[in-house]
Amino acid sequence: MFEARLAQAQVLKKLLEAVKELIQEANFEVQAEGMSLQAMDGSHVSLVSLHLRSDGFEHFRCDRPFSMGMNLNNMDKMMKCAGKEDTLTMRAEDDGDTVAFLFEAGNQARVSEFELKLMDITSENLGIPDNEYAATVRMPSGEFQRIVKDLATIGDTVEIVVSKEGIKFSANGDIGSANVLCRHSTGGKEEEQMVIDMVEPVSLTFSLRYLTSFTKATPLAPSVTIMLSRELPVVVEYKVADLGWVRYYLAPKIEEDEDMDA
Repeated sequence: MFEARLAQAQVLKKLLEAVKELIQEANFEVQAEGMSLQAMDGSHVSLVSLHLRSDGFEHFRCDRPFSMGMNLNNMDKMMKCAGKEDTLTMRAEDDGDTVAFLFEAGNQARVSEFELKLMDITSENLGIPDNEYAATVRMPSGEFQRIVKDLATIGDTVEIVVSKEGIKFSANGDIGSANVLCRHSTGGKEEEQMVIDMVEPVSLTFSLRYLTSFTKATPLAPSVTIMLSRELPVVVEYKVADLGWVRYYLAPKIEEDEDMDA
């Protein structure tokens, strides 16, 4: 049997909103260590990886590892039924074909239960390797979202350059061009800091359409970490409080190869 209780149902709701645009169906892998998800988008250009640690839940029980295949849009519909202060309990039997979502109001005056049918989804774990990156940048997630949104009005791609000067985002389009430079800054609150750790300069170009989808995770975390290296997909990571993280991977664009797979 699987049973997990989350103090804030809104956290899972925000997680779904952050990934459902890229992936519609996926397996949640459940084991004693927690819940995880890994899936590529329909075009096989980007990859989403999500992990929620068992110790981040109020209660977590998993008698044996198993997969819960779910349609994320249908799951999102159920999560929209949760109140802002509701707790969430998820339950599933090892050999069952449904997963139950139990929403409880803070004063326990209201208890709502929904059941979602599980799906048989064939998926392959890609085994993402641990890589050393030429540059790692931690910046306010709201600032990253704003830069991506602004540059998407100018062009379809963004060149990201990390140098001694800082991190620069550049876009070109029919109406003109734009450049945004962010410098290393460690003053003020931690979530407002711009921290740049560079081993060597790096310059890569990415699709703004996918980066825009990644920024839907902005409500989950005050800061975002961007990891860059030549010939490797960029990693965009949002830590989810004390619960876990969601990571997005996107291959850089190469001239005359606009549809390069991740």
